[in-house]
Amino acid sequence: MKRKIIKIDVDKCSGCGVCADACHEGAIEIIEGKAKLVRENFCDGFGDCLPTCPEGAITFEEREAPAYDEAAVKAAKESSGAEKPSVGCPGSWTIKFDRTASEHRDYTEQAHVPVSHLNQWPCQIKLMPVKAGFFDGAGLLIAADCTAYAYANMHDHLMKNRITVIGCPKLDAVDYTEKLTAIIRDNDIKSVVIARMEVPCCGGLQWAAENALKASGKFIPWQVVTISTDGRLLDQGG
Repeated sequence: MKRKIIKIDVDKCSGCGVCADACHEGAIEIIEGKAKLVRENFCDGFGDCLPTCPEGAITFEEREAPAYDEAAVKAAKESSGAEKPSVGCPGSWTIKFDRTASEHRDYTEQAHVPVSHLNQWPCQIKLMPVKAGFFDGAGLLIAADCTAYAYANMHDHLMKNRITVIGCPKLDAVDYTEKLTAIIRDNDIKSVVIARMEVPCCGGLQWAAENALKASGKFIPWQVVTISTDGRLLDQGG
């Protein structure tokens, strides 16, 4: 039958595995460092993988392909019994951490070590799914990479009880506006904190976040936190 199905441009594909993670049907796998549509009858044609691809390597095409087999997809999921995706790069699996778990609390109290407040994985903006359950009802921290290294109280002060996404527009050479707009627009985000360094290049992250807030069409509380290069909290404006 002729139907709409995804097409992967292997020349653009970086093999990050985000599309394989986003494909809940298990139609995509990473083979020899490239994403491949290995089960055409598992592809439902809805394209959940399209907006997650940081390289823009996935598009739709209409061609002869086997019909979507929902029963086969369901059987494959039941037989695997896996909570995490069985395909894709493990570094791109979407995970929410339970920071209230007793074993985590007991370990940190007994060992007298600092507590991590990273509440989900992944955290790089380029790898984040556009829509995920951990976003709903959450505060969002959009942070420049360097802030966590410069600011000693990053976890307790800024990351605690928030979903953290990080990036550096100078190193990634991308405009995060579109991705951040989709995350804010398509999820129930309650507040936004933008954490940046005092250096000028961090202005790109702040600019993208502020424009994403405007483009989302939502009116939610937000503020900018600026960290000095020697690790001091300089400003908490909004």
